[in-house]
Amino acid sequence: MNRDIIAQDAAMAFADHHLHIPDRFVRADEVPAAGEVVVVGGDDESSELPVVDMARLLDPEHREEEIAWLGSACRSWGFFQLINHGVDQAVIQKMKENTVQFFELPLEDKNTVAVRPGGIEGFGHHFRSSAGKLDWAENLIVQTQPFQQRNLDFWPSNPPTFRDSIDKYTTEMSNLAMRLLRFMASDLGVEQEPLLAAFRGKRQSTALHHYPPCRHPEKVIGIAPHSDGFGLTLLLQVDDTPGLQVSNGGRWHPVRPLPVPGAFVINIGESLEVLTNGLYTSVFHRVVVDAERDRVTVAVFQDACIDGVLKPLPELGEPRYHAIGKSEYFKGHTTEVVGQGERFIDTLKK
Repeated sequence: MNRDIIAQDAAMAFADHHLHIPDRFVRADEVPAAGEVVVVGGDDESSELPVVDMARLLDPEHREEEIAWLGSACRSWGFFQLINHGVDQAVIQKMKENTVQFFELPLEDKNTVAVRPGGIEGFGHHFRSSAGKLDWAENLIVQTQPFQQRNLDFWPSNPPTFRDSIDKYTTEMSNLAMRLLRFMASDLGVEQEPLLAAFRGKRQSTALHHYPPCRHPEKVIGIAPHSDGFGLTLLLQVDDTPGLQVSNGGRWHPVRPLPVPGAFVINIGESLEVLTNGLYTSVFHRVVVDAERDRVTVAVFQDACIDGVLKPLPELGEPRYHAIGKSEYFKGHTTEVVGQGERFIDTLKK
């Protein structure tokens, strides 16, 4: 993963999408080559991302059925939308407002928390292809847990309530992840504690993404096809602009934001695929850009491993993956051949 500070020329291109697209963003050959996109609103309901209802998971009358539905989504899609999750709507709304306010700041203000050479955290271009092409996006990435590893140098102080919003929101996300994992353990037929322990106290990173509109969306990519390396991703769509697409059955399926306040998109990361011994799947997804509208999202990544090692839970039988140290895994993951359907964890399969 290559990272750059966002310069004035990129900011100008983002701000005025009538202008000529700088060559380093043009990836017109990659967009159609990535494959067929399913038509949104078609008759095939099976092309829609599953929706999991937390209220049903908590209701003894419907729990068993909804756990099975959750498990089916994790096994066949690797993605689902989550409603009635119980997260404080005021916390969600404040996070949405502050995120939009941050991206609306002048470039010089955003660059006060710019990514540094060789670093991961900060504001900038975080994703670049092997050919040096940039994604049509600006991003802010910060580590939010463990608390003692937070580097507030990269936490924006403008807007003034932003740091508090990030703290409260990511704490809610950590708690939500743990609630979901309990139901996943039930679906997998394992005790809750081993699965929860694999996530407890591990790294949590938060990424804020802004995808400016582009008059020629067919020439650029918001985020190129990739599979998340962490355990679990919890995505908040700040607005109703579409853009996320999930690979399933050899086609791209657009994810339609639900008309439900604060609904989340949840997806399985590669680390959880390994932990579940391949029962759950981590799939490729990408973001395409809208011609007219901005798209803003907040993604929280919950990492997982067992004593610093990525390996299947022993309760799930004969391991289908070779164990690997977490740091070694991340080195492999960041160099995997994105866009060609190849994942580093596939090289770990026995």
